[in-house]
Amino acid sequence: MTGSKRAPLEWPDCLNARDLGGLPTRDGSRIRSRALIRSDNLTRLTTAGVDAVRAAGVTRIVDVRTAQECTDFPSPFAGESLLLNCPLARDGDPYDPAWPMERQYAEMLDQNPDLLAAAVAAVADAPPGGVVVHCHAGKDRSGMVVALTLSLVGVPADVVVADYAALDDRMRAHLAELVLLVEDPLERAQLAEAFSARPESMRSALDHMDSRYGGVDSYLRLGGLTAAQAEALRSRLVGW
Repeated sequence: MTGSKRAPLEWPDCLNARDLGGLPTRDGSRIRSRALIRSDNLTRLTTAGVDAVRAAGVTRIVDVRTAQECTDFPSPFAGESLLLNCPLARDGDPYDPAWPMERQYAEMLDQNPDLLAAAVAAVADAPPGGVVVHCHAGKDRSGMVVALTLSLVGVPADVVVADYAALDDRMRAHLAELVLLVEDPLERAQLAEAFSARPESMRSALDHMDSRYGGVDSYLRLGGLTAAQAEALRSRLVGW
């Protein structure tokens, strides 16, 4: 699982920000440093954190939270051209908190391939510079967009899975504390499942795309990603 452990970025007070530079591709290349960054909610950023994001050369922030989340917890970059909201769900999408994460990811993929493809396209179409993809915890919705993006540009599945599971220790501790606050055993178990980041959950999602859609490339084409965008994504992310 080469490349499974990436150093966290010091973006106060984000708990799960990580540069994906250095991850290997199947052809022997690597993801460029600071080209693609995944993160938890940027609402947590202090003034120093905002300055660190700008200093990192970020030219696009792909916020995959819902519109309501963006209203309730506004980004410090709200109103700026570098911020693009690309929600991955629609009102009324089926959801059951009792579903295991493997089912939740399959439902996410099946319900809205166009929204997921649009989020990947937002990375491909960004101005030259770094791109941040984030949701709330930086593991599920942003994890899926990052997994699709990395898979498309040739990062092996085992590396994609390992990156998904590499949740920052600070975020793990934060989520564990939230679980302990829930008294009802059923709700606590469901929350613990929602906060998990098991390798098999992402492996199941990749296998689902292979068996149902013929792979990540076919899935994203179904969602509307163009061949030109796929090539642009490879050009901006892969190198030395």
